[in-house]
Amino acid sequence: MKLETYKRLAGATLGKVKADLLLKNCKIVDVFTGEIVESCVAVKDGIILGVSKSYQGKKEVDLKGAYIAPGFIDAHLHLESTMVAPAELVATAAACGTTTFIVDPHEACNVSGADGIKYILDQTEKSDANVFVMMPSCVPATNIDDNGCMFAANDMYPFVGNERILGLGEVMDDDAVINGDPRMFAKFALFEHQTIDGHAPFLPNRQLSAYKLAGVDTDHEASTFEYALEEARRGIHVHVREGSAAHNVDDIVSGIVRTGIDTEHFSFCTDDKHIEDILREGHIVYNVRRAVELGLDPFKAIKMATINTAKCYGLKHMGAIAPGYQADLVVFDNMKDFNVLDVYFKGKRIDKNAPIKVKKCPAKLKHTVNIDKVHPSDFVLPIKKQLTHVLGMEPKQIVTNDIVVHFPKTDNFVPHDGYLKIAAVERHKNSGKIGVAVTKGYGIRGGAIASSVSHDSHNIIVIGDNDEDIAIAVNEIARVQGGYTVVENGKVFETLPLPIMGLMTDVHFKEVNSKLQVMKTKAYEMGVSQDFDPFITLSFMALTVIPELRVTPRGLFKVAASGSGFINQ
Repeated sequence: MKLETYKRLAGATLGKVKADLLLKNCKIVDVFTGEIVESCVAVKDGIILGVSKSYQGKKEVDLKGAYIAPGFIDAHLHLESTMVAPAELVATAAACGTTTFIVDPHEACNVSGADGIKYILDQTEKSDANVFVMMPSCVPATNIDDNGCMFAANDMYPFVGNERILGLGEVMDDDAVINGDPRMFAKFALFEHQTIDGHAPFLPNRQLSAYKLAGVDTDHEASTFEYALEEARRGIHVHVREGSAAHNVDDIVSGIVRTGIDTEHFSFCTDDKHIEDILREGHIVYNVRRAVELGLDPFKAIKMATINTAKCYGLKHMGAIAPGYQADLVVFDNMKDFNVLDVYFKGKRIDKNAPIKVKKCPAKLKHTVNIDKVHPSDFVLPIKKQLTHVLGMEPKQIVTNDIVVHFPKTDNFVPHDGYLKIAAVERHKNSGKIGVAVTKGYGIRGGAIASSVSHDSHNIIVIGDNDEDIAIAVNEIARVQGGYTVVENGKVFETLPLPIMGLMTDVHFKEVNSKLQVMKTKAYEMGVSQDFDPFITLSFMALTVIPELRVTPRGLFKVAASGSGFINQ
């Protein structure tokens, strides 16, 4: 703390003058000692002065015995994946108790490069929450992806030293790390004294060790406790994810409870969580609540949502209720249900009903879908071999299976018996690339669903049971310059435009949520499995760094530790 700041605060800490704010009659969750302290919290200039019943405040608020903890921290998320403007998401999640967001804007960067990152920084600059950014490390995700922009180490230089940049974002190209690619290590060098986030699903033991050896500090891709344990044993800080598509809390936390291992190097994150799910169940508070339901000690759960993450990212002034810490606080009724009563950011109570100010989006970020009109013939899929590789979609997960099936040879595969067509259409440079494959598990009948949100290159991804509706869906996405659409029996049922980079909208989240619910209901009526979010799950089917099969504009791609590559059907 700077001397002038200390002098300004010390008088109140020593009791010589009143604090700006005194929160009285609190049950304070002490993340250092693991105890509940019944006392008062004094705040001045957004900083906690101390904890004592002897303090007085210019303004005093009686919490009447409610619990108070440090504001929750989301260790890793993509604001773009919520579809709404960044300020909307932050305000909505903050009202649920999340006061700090560690954001990886690689979705925006994949579409619009540095302009996408600047958009995220600018849109969240004056939010009533702490919004930090991790510099996207893999844009494109791999050398076979067709995205909008390249983002190399040289492109990162203008951002280095920005106090809101905490390090390097999720390193998805594990092959580049393990094989010592100089281009990747040039990025590592820029952030060697900061946190480097990982993205390493299912690496074998030695490769995982090499990945850590290179300097990777964290990972959020563990979907099982066994894998999380292997990461933790190597000193990798595990972010336990609970989003809209990937649900990992149950397996990992159950394992932690069963084995009793230390949780100091575990945190919580959402990664990708839609606004309607946040409104229904909360944000990081849901991770905490569910962990406690699974048997985790409430103090450990709260530490995973606060101080553990703060230490991981070097946020020395956040994550605790103690002198010198920022007064980001969440007030709740009990240590089981964690019903949020109030939230404070820098010592000011967040007004959940206050209007949310969204800055205007630059015009160039609203015109990013660049394709010619497509036709049903563009989605013809000949079956030429005895065996066909089918992309098997897994319930409640973003991993897939490689299902090998015998289909009769044909000039064009016709979806049947739950087997559908899935396609990726390159949309950034009008290259005309379209990859088509067979998938199973999704379940749609009598139509198609398409989206311009498809991780991480964000081309148009579409799934359906006939070529005509598939083409209609893709053309509709182009017409609105990005979004989600549902097509039924030759007609567009409904479309949710996402014109900001084809990822987000500046329409109020209530309108977005209302339309999205109608579209999801229709999708389920058309046969989409209740085990999937119709749009979020689909958006991950092009992600070439998650096993086992993915569809890309270049064709069907197999992701495997033994060697990845395209499958020639």
